[in-house]
Amino acid sequence: MDTTTQKTVRIDGRDIVLKATARTPRLYRQLFGRDMIQDMAKLRDAYGRKQAEDVDLSAVDLTMFENLAYTMAKQGDPSIPDSPDDWLDTFGMFSIYEIFPPMMELWRGSMATVATPKKK
Repeated sequence: MDTTTQKTVRIDGRDIVLKATARTPRLYRQLFGRDMIQDMAKLRDAYGRKQAEDVDLSAVDLTMFENLAYTMAKQGDPSIPDSPDDWLDTFGMFSIYEIFPPMMELWRGSMATVATPKKK
């Protein structure tokens, strides 16, 4: 069974490998002191509201997105800077609306590989 899920996304003209495994929530918690599963759910809901109602995302939502993207990118390429700020400084601008859908798909895929089927 494949326990690693990864995707390559294009950010500011560069290919960035995002990776999600069973370690991802732990790494996120170590880096940011927050629960990735809760933050991913909050960000998914905020992103959905933005799509449905054309409302702006809050600074908190954007920070969660940047932290989640950094965590997955750091797993995909351990050579990226050890600071999310230093990593973000390597880009011009990039859009949550282009990067979040592949991140969410990647996260769902990694969760599917670790889920235990229930008995019928």
